Amino acid sequence: MPLRPPAGFISAFFDPLRNPNAPTIGTATGGDASASVTFTAPTNVGGSAITSYSALSTPGGIVASAASSPISVTGLTNGTAYTFAVWATNTYGPSAYSAASGSVTPDIRGLFAGGTAAGNTNVISYISIPTTGNATDFGDLTGAVDAPGSCSSSTRGLWAGGYGGSAQNVIGYVTIASTGNATDFGDLPQLIAYLSGCSSSTRGLFAGGYNYTVSSETNIISYVTIASTGNATDFGDLTIQRTGPGACASPTRGVFAGGYTGSGNSNVIDYVTIASAGNATDFGDLSGTAGQGPAGCSNSTRGVFGGNIGGSGQMVYITIASTGNSTTFGNLVTNNTYMAACSSSTRGVFAGGTSAGNVIQYITFASPSTSTDFGDLTQSTYNFAGCSSGHGGL
Repeated sequence: MPLRPPAGFISAFFDPLRNPNAPTIGTATGGDASASVTFTAPTNVGGSAITSYSALSTPGGIVASAASSPISVTGLTNGTAYTFAVWATNTYGPSAYSAASGSVTPDIRGLFAGGTAAGNTNVISYISIPTTGNATDFGDLTGAVDAPGSCSSSTRGLWAGGYGGSAQNVIGYVTIASTGNATDFGDLPQLIAYLSGCSSSTRGLFAGGYNYTVSSETNIISYVTIASTGNATDFGDLTIQRTGPGACASPTRGVFAGGYTGSGNSNVIDYVTIASAGNATDFGDLSGTAGQGPAGCSNSTRGVFGGNIGGSGQMVYITIASTGNSTTFGNLVTNNTYMAACSSSTRGVFAGGTSAGNVIQYITFASPSTSTDFGDLTQSTYNFAGCSSGHGGL
């Protein structure tokens, strides 16, 4: 790590012909106890090539380095506001500091929206996943819908489809860090409710559900590029037609499990490679038959499904990189059906459902066990969908 003089101080050995100019600061984006700091390299690199770039946090004085933009700064405290300054280093030493970035507060937000709450609802609420506590109002969806699907990147949350007096194909989105109402994103290829969604850092997938265009369960998978508004594109097909599968993802794989086939419940687990459009492949089976509406969440390696599995409060898990049947994880404190879920890199959160439907409960992915009370939703809700800024697909 390069040595630095105090902020605002230029060493007597600083030579503007040999030391690089300061980088131009970009933006800082918060994550789970971390931030990503962007910058533009200086045109004048000095007397030799720049060997590294470093960022300094205020407060805390935490330093991280990288060969190029962005710089990932870890070890921050969730809920604390930070700014960052960047400098460049070549063989002659460091540059001056850049200007400070805008303020950013590291956190992982989980969002829940839509569903049935004394009628279809458009309410979006949010939680801070690294802490515990009751959900807070975020804003409203573009319409009141029952049984939408949801996915997200680190910055945007999307909800698609659902039933709001009639079937919907609308996709809406929010900026997760900023409370407010959803904005139109585009449309699904069909009118679908009871679908599920998962995503990588760039691509969101929506799959399964009841296709009101043909009045049948569907196996259709469609995708969007989360950063670019527009209509969804056909991706491929699930191995079977079903409504209400649970879904989760790693950075490379999307997984869909359980659901209702039209003639009975299914325990089938499918997977796709998110970056490559194509039909799903059999992954294995859930260890308990799952009805319509199991909820799924994940970190980058482990997916957990809960709610409506085997008619009990059982949760099961899979290792996303390795095909095979699921393994028992533990039990939900409150056994609900038609729940929603979201996650950070360490926690999975299950919320709502048809019984005691404002309950939020969480698990720690690394430690299979019974869930723990987290807090309450803003209203009792079921048939809704959740996403977050720090799930396993990022």
